[in-house]
Amino acid sequence: MKRLIFISIFFLSISTYLSCSSDQTDDGNIAPINTNASYEELNVSYGDDSDQVFDLYLPANRTMDTKTIILVHGGGWTSGDKADMNEIKDFIKDQLPNYAVVNINYRLADADNPPYPMQINDITSVVNHLKANQSDYTISNDLGFIGTSAGAHLSLLYSYAFDSDSNVDMVASIVGPTNFTDPAYLNNTDPLLQILLSSYGIDASTSFLEEVSPYHRATLTSPPTILFYGGQDPLIPTTQGTAMRDQLEDLGVTHQFTLYPTEGHGWDGLNLLDTTIKLQTFIETHL
Repeated sequence: MKRLIFISIFFLSISTYLSCSSDQTDDGNIAPINTNASYEELNVSYGDDSDQVFDLYLPANRTMDTKTIILVHGGGWTSGDKADMNEIKDFIKDQLPNYAVVNINYRLADADNPPYPMQINDITSVVNHLKANQSDYTISNDLGFIGTSAGAHLSLLYSYAFDSDSNVDMVASIVGPTNFTDPAYLNNTDPLLQILLSSYGIDASTSFLEEVSPYHRATLTSPPTILFYGGQDPLIPTTQGTAMRDQLEDLGVTHQFTLYPTEGHGWDGLNLLDTTIKLQTFIETHL
């Protein structure tokens, strides 16, 4: 499948940080990490597969109240890499320097490995790893998610349906699918869109399509949600965003929705600036 391309987000300011290598004690535990300095560790393993790794960025002067933002890349569930989220990671480190950042890879779907529940299980494993090492990392259990495209779908689905301990305080969807029962998907005749949907099986039962749709998994207690969509997106119909907005409104869930009528599956310029300003404000307010 062709990789879904989310327009790269470039930021002028890139934070400076102290890069450290990880150390372990003789018993295999993480060695104490200096909380006064920033800390970076790349490709931290959270499973046996080579794709089950994440990059960890801890801010200086952190405490047990420090909150973590988890980044989830797109790629149609079958491709993509955490490097695709580096510009967003740099933006957070520069503009939101008191937050920890976890930029994750997850196992990619193929003919023998369907995306669900595999990729949700991977996100759960990342969250469990952070909890298990909370004291060593000096972070709280409070989490936020930012996902793009398929990663936005995974971020919403985990936050709405699988966050059993209610650790997620906010979630951001940038052009993420939300409802696989949308007629715009089920009745489409677009070959590219059909390839995207085949990752989850267009002939799947309605009950399964609802199970993997954040639109159908949202509840009264879903975390505050911010949504960004493009009106000319060839892969994500506008109704994926507007229906999710309306569902959150009906449930009384705190949310914010932005539609850029002339944009596609990503954007730059003034609309990108608008996205970053709104996203930063939303994070500072709810996480």
